Amino acid sequence: MLKNFRIHLVVLFSLLLTSVALSQNINTNAPGKVWTAEKANEWYKQHEWINGADFLPSTAINQLEMWQKASFDPITIDKELGWAQNIGFNTMRVYLHSIAWKEDQQGFKDRINEYLNIADKHQIKTIFVFFDDCWNKKGSPGKQPEPKPGIHNSGWVQDPGDPESNTPSKFPELEKYVKDVMSRFKNDKRILLWDLYNEPGNSGKLTSSLPLLKSIFGWAREVNPVQPISVGLWAWDFYELNAFQAENSDIITYHNYEEPAWHQRVIDMLKSHGRPMICTEYMARTRNSRFSNIMPLLKKQNIGAINWGFVAGKSNTIYAWDTPLPNGEQPVEWFHDIFKKDGTPYRSDETDLIKKLNGKK
Repeated sequence: MLKNFRIHLVVLFSLLLTSVALSQNINTNAPGKVWTAEKANEWYKQHEWINGADFLPSTAINQLEMWQKASFDPITIDKELGWAQNIGFNTMRVYLHSIAWKEDQQGFKDRINEYLNIADKHQIKTIFVFFDDCWNKKGSPGKQPEPKPGIHNSGWVQDPGDPESNTPSKFPELEKYVKDVMSRFKNDKRILLWDLYNEPGNSGKLTSSLPLLKSIFGWAREVNPVQPISVGLWAWDFYELNAFQAENSDIITYHNYEEPAWHQRVIDMLKSHGRPMICTEYMARTRNSRFSNIMPLLKKQNIGAINWGFVAGKSNTIYAWDTPLPNGEQPVEWFHDIFKKDGTPYRSDETDLIKKLNGKK
């Protein structure tokens, strides 16, 4: 979901300096505080190499279609998570949505629990995402729109949306949402990590998202879950946002859709924190971010690897961000996603590699 831009070395070095400065001021390891690096690294050692995908069932166009009662699809979820288990994936990153909670608070939590039961059956942990600044500004309850042919993520909706994300009068209800869901599952071992806010500042919002970002970290710390919390770094010139995210995350998470040399520079920079790292978005084939050249790099350095996209479906993420094909024809090369809707791999050499890296063959 990261927009098309090239990382510049001057930006990387600037963030590195920020990282080192921040490392001198990390909060102590008291309840409701940022984990120490020691606690974070001990937590990471308790898990096998974390790898998987950002997951949306192929029958859902967005987070609302995934989670609303009328369109929640446990049969498809079970089938597709079975494909994930078969190639050795052990973690899926899954987006929630506050509108689904607002419409049906208890039912929403029950469906989260049902999802977690299905994932656990397939030996898959879950990273849940709360807020998101990407794509369409407004979401609405009820029946979701049909996909626009050939348009990447044509129906994906921000959460809480625009201008809600920078409207403080909306924050109390969002606080209730975050605390309600997190409190229900704060001791749940099926959840690996809470990813509080996807790509804050995206869609031109920039630092207008900072108050909500600061608020959700505060709400999460008040709940004090046993799982770590994080917000992924993604835009290397967003200095103020990056500094806050890095300083307040227990585990360093980040997004990178660049080729190996650029991705390695990001890894080298982020190592300055001395904390475990999980790449929660990567793999865009036409940008030369591929399973073949990125996933082995991440495993070698014991960095978690969560690629964008799993089964080609209503999200249309086989199409590139900025290269629509309005007639709906197949792209020359898929941008994201691993499986076709019938469970056939898009590229068997990729699934063979994933299995090999996970000791499945």
